[in-house]
Amino acid sequence: MSKIESLDTAPIQHNDTPAHGISFNEALRVWARVAALSFGGPAGQIAVMHRIIVEEKRWIGETRFLHALNYCTLLPGPEAQQLAIYIGWLLHKTKGGLVAGILFVLPGAIAIMALSWIYAIFGNVGAVQALFFGLKAAVLAIVLEAVLRIGRRALKNNVMVGLAAAAFIALFLFDAPFPLVVLAAGVIGYLGGRAGWAAFLAGNGHGKVGGKQVADIDSALGEEVPDHARPPASWSLKVAAVGLVLWGGPILALLVLLGQGNVFTDISIFFSKMAMVTFGGAYAVLSYVAQQAVEHYGWLKPGEMLDGLGMAETTPGPLIMVTQFVGFMGAYRAPGSLNPLLAGTLGGLLTTWVTFVPCFLWIFLGAPFMETMRNNKALSAALAAITAAVVGVILNLAVWFALHVLFARLDEVRGFGMTVDVPVLSSVNIPSLILTLGAIIAVFRFKVGMLTVLGACSILGLLYGLLTGLV
Repeated sequence: MSKIESLDTAPIQHNDTPAHGISFNEALRVWARVAALSFGGPAGQIAVMHRIIVEEKRWIGETRFLHALNYCTLLPGPEAQQLAIYIGWLLHKTKGGLVAGILFVLPGAIAIMALSWIYAIFGNVGAVQALFFGLKAAVLAIVLEAVLRIGRRALKNNVMVGLAAAAFIALFLFDAPFPLVVLAAGVIGYLGGRAGWAAFLAGNGHGKVGGKQVADIDSALGEEVPDHARPPASWSLKVAAVGLVLWGGPILALLVLLGQGNVFTDISIFFSKMAMVTFGGAYAVLSYVAQQAVEHYGWLKPGEMLDGLGMAETTPGPLIMVTQFVGFMGAYRAPGSLNPLLAGTLGGLLTTWVTFVPCFLWIFLGAPFMETMRNNKALSAALAAITAAVVGVILNLAVWFALHVLFARLDEVRGFGMTVDVPVLSSVNIPSLILTLGAIIAVFRFKVGMLTVLGACSILGLLYGLLTGLV
């Protein structure tokens, strides 16, 4: 028996259909379909899963879906991918979770790797520069739309508005550590929920996910807790041992073989730390990744982080897959004795491994115990507070991107414990500003879809390149 199979409380019956009647082969086809349609960030991906898994297939009910989603939102990492792992695990145990989670990531990983190669080889070509010039404008509009979308859902009272404002001020003015901001919000929410304060019990921040309500009792899985969701005492030890070996083994090997300061060691350690603190979804953590990758490690330039986000926005899979591009470029620019493209490929794959392996660990370790925690008001309050703080975090990301894309020069102003980047107005990039305003109008006034805006801005960027002689 393999290590993975040994994690289940009973042997996997590969040829038998489980009691709920959903064959593994059917689930495999459905998860492949979900992966192929997983565009548009976590909100769109969760909606796709809800439509297919709950409304169309009726495999699980509404209450169980939201319960799983609430848990995944409280975890570090991409909540949509973790939700896929959770549901796959519910239906077909460890094997189902592995397949659902891997398929959710695979299309995006392949696409981002291919785009990273193109970017590295042709990035200085005028056509590529013009293309990404247009993409940056669209991405700024999309991030701003994410602020408002999540804000409408999360900021249900003045307390939640205050948490969002405090998170933005802490990050933008005082350069507070991102993990500390999210942790503080979660603790405040948890304590508020325990105390029974109404402001923290107004909702969990998700609201209704889909159009049709399917009761748990009417779903294939039903209301009962699956047998494998009642683990023996040895479960946690087995999961922790296997997960830590798969996650920490490569990091330890790189430390021993290459030592500290090597780009591969830095990538493995940084993105492993990121995997433990990336609460609040992809947009929230990108603020942390962008600042560290650009300002601390020097792997990317500010504009290149937006290029990578544009890649992630236009390909299936989690938006956090942009980290693969970051790892690729970091290793590509410090290849040592390796071919730069080979180094970049290894750096990208290493980033993806240490970013997503923990997602499986969090689900396999915690999901078996979540069925006993339904309707826990304190946890729901912590989720609501974190979601409110994330609004401020994403706003900080939007402002950071806008300053670095729309202005060629920034002045750093210090005082009263604050550090603020103030744009030099004379250095504004007029074409970029016009295109960004156009994208914002398209998104907010005319409700144009994300992929349409990205495509239109890319074409306009190419036309601008032709007119200016860049292409």
